[in-house]
Amino acid sequence: MSRDHVSSGHVSGPVDETGALDVPADGGASTVGREARLPSGPSPRGRRVVALVDTDSFAKWGAHLLAAAPAGWDLDLRTVATPRSASAKQLRSAFRGLDARLAHLRTDPPTPKNVDAVVEELRVDPPDAVLVSLIGPVAELVIDEVHRRIPDRPVLVSGLPGISFPAKWKGIFFRARADLFVLHSHREVRAYEEMAIEGGVVPHFALATLPFARSASASASTGATASASTGAPDAPGAHVRDAVVFAAQPSVPLERVDRALVVEWLVATARQHPEWRVVIKTRAAAGEHQTHREEHPYPDLVPADAPANLVVESGPMAEHLDRAVALVTISSTAVLEAAARGVPALTLTDFGIGRHLINEVFVSSGLEGDSVDLVDGRFGTVRPSWMQDNYFHPASDDDWQRRLTELMARRDAGTLVDREPARRSRGGVLRRAWERKNALGGADRSALGWLALVIGAPIRTTKRLARKARALVDPPEPVVVAAPTSQRVAGGAGGERVAAAGSAANAASEGLGDRQQELVAGGDPG
Repeated sequence: MSRDHVSSGHVSGPVDETGALDVPADGGASTVGREARLPSGPSPRGRRVVALVDTDSFAKWGAHLLAAAPAGWDLDLRTVATPRSASAKQLRSAFRGLDARLAHLRTDPPTPKNVDAVVEELRVDPPDAVLVSLIGPVAELVIDEVHRRIPDRPVLVSGLPGISFPAKWKGIFFRARADLFVLHSHREVRAYEEMAIEGGVVPHFALATLPFARSASASASTGATASASTGAPDAPGAHVRDAVVFAAQPSVPLERVDRALVVEWLVATARQHPEWRVVIKTRAAAGEHQTHREEHPYPDLVPADAPANLVVESGPMAEHLDRAVALVTISSTAVLEAAARGVPALTLTDFGIGRHLINEVFVSSGLEGDSVDLVDGRFGTVRPSWMQDNYFHPASDDDWQRRLTELMARRDAGTLVDREPARRSRGGVLRRAWERKNALGGADRSALGWLALVIGAPIRTTKRLARKARALVDPPEPVVVAAPTSQRVAGGAGGERVAAAGSAANAASEGLGDRQQELVAGGDPG
């Protein structure tokens, strides 16, 4: 997703994650919503927080962030019906590993309800806070409906799942009216604060450890990988480690030819290492939706003559990591889950390094590599120097719970300040109907929504065609992409292979420093 450019005091360009009409936004700095910090302290009473989720990734993130709330809080979760709502199977996968307050969700995931029904439930029995874990246009709609329809509204918390660096203006734009916006690294918070100020939005960002990286510690980059590198179980009764897991992403890389090339590398890896299961781990089965659309699913690209040890599977990532000798991806958040567990990993850089690949954040992480590393069985471990600023900060740095508690105290006192939207011009009733129809698709059956679609769809199509025509006449600047990197040359390895049985300490003694290479057991073809 690209950021809209700022020009003449207005933000212009496509701002809707699902292709809504372009809407100008006031670029002037706003002071509405700037709040004096109340002293932090224990909650005066039990708190009730409700999470709203829709897609697979937002469901997983929202549920696990909610589960990290203080033990005394009463938690609930509801699914909103949208064009991309997760299936019951996806929800059961997303809700694996929740605490006792939410554990029932895995066996009995909530049936999606339409926005009006959900907001009405919140109006009749308002909780103290609502975690709006929804895709951008739906998040904006729900936040707006809560503001309009609930007089004593709950505190509104939102955020983005997984890796959110570089900062994305659309993420800020859709969630500008939320009272709190949760991010997961110091680096992300700095980037979003800078972008928000530039776009005229008062920063409202808080830090939370990524739910899937909570088990990380300094040991994640040292001896913790030893058991994984030998393929042996971590402890008696643990899973046998025999799988190289590729974490697929629906839109990275985007083009079919590139995705087919990834499959070729995985096929070659499976042939080179018959002792491994090479798993293409997908997030959705045929007919299921994802947060981002997938035009070229990996299962469709697997050749008929692929080796039997190359398999396509779905299910919870945690279960795949239980038996993984390594995790491979372009830029999936799953690589952070692997690092948190001490599982060696590889972020493939064959297509370069750039914003469109969501892999800039991994520069200097120690995890970058290429297809040759993959086929050879050469994986990286995360650098300690990278961790502090990128997702593995100490838990003591997290401030989202404290700030949420302060906001709920303001609500109790009647001093909670409404934040200004980034969307300054809403265009009246018909415009609001268009935004609703665009966000909800077929879930919006209102006559006004269909009228807005009839009027708005041709306008949107015309604008898209005009942008394409301008791009042909005046091509945009090429995406700046850094060169691919590999585990072979990083840290001065000079292309030498590390012995399969070598531990992290042995690798360091070979002059690799903290940019260690690990050749997983069985990885040397001889």
